[in-house]
Amino acid sequence: MEVNVNGVTLYYEKAGSGAPLILLHGNGESHDIFDRAVPLLSQRFTVYTPDTRGHGNSSPVSVYHYRDMAQDLIAFAHALGLEKPVLYGFSDGGIAALLAASLCPDLPARVIASGANTSPGGLSASFLRSAGRAWRRTHDPLLALMINEPDITGEELANIRIPVCLTVGSRDLVRLRHTRKIAAAIRGCSLCILKHETHDSYVVHSDKIARLILSLCDRE
Repeated sequence: MEVNVNGVTLYYEKAGSGAPLILLHGNGESHDIFDRAVPLLSQRFTVYTPDTRGHGNSSPVSVYHYRDMAQDLIAFAHALGLEKPVLYGFSDGGIAALLAASLCPDLPARVIASGANTSPGGLSASFLRSAGRAWRRTHDPLLALMINEPDITGEELANIRIPVCLTVGSRDLVRLRHTRKIAAAIRGCSLCILKHETHDSYVVHSDKIARLILSLCDRE
């Protein structure tokens, strides 16, 4: 299925029934990373898995900005008439979900963000060095995105008024102290540190993230 928002066409898939849940993939990926999560989540939710702009089957773009992705997410929910969706985002998707919740506080029911950062300095130095070398070789705009953005302020995080849970692997490329700082800036935010997990080991082509989302949503 497709929907037109903000001058781009977003491809998405839909499965299940129940309250709406939007799953957002990371940099250079597509909705396919949730192939093992959707069958479990669709037993409880109507699950929407869009490809973000410039990814998968969605419209190509030449320049990427997280704020554009957040505005796309807001417009996507409005275009489909989704009321109080749960927003789950991995990596870049988590950044977009946090921005969307700040820009449009009444939109989501809750946000769960895995491996999200609010500035490039929240990433490990080794990752930034590697990404910088790769960008100098390729000038890939997706690498430029991670090197130069996001720039989410503490004031923007404080504007989020719905329940938020941050997850991070103990071996994540996002610095743990940075994740703790994000959690401290969001009122009532919970933090889940996953032992022995890397940035993507519990998310990409894994049902672990489905079980975690279900567990977090059952806590209310």
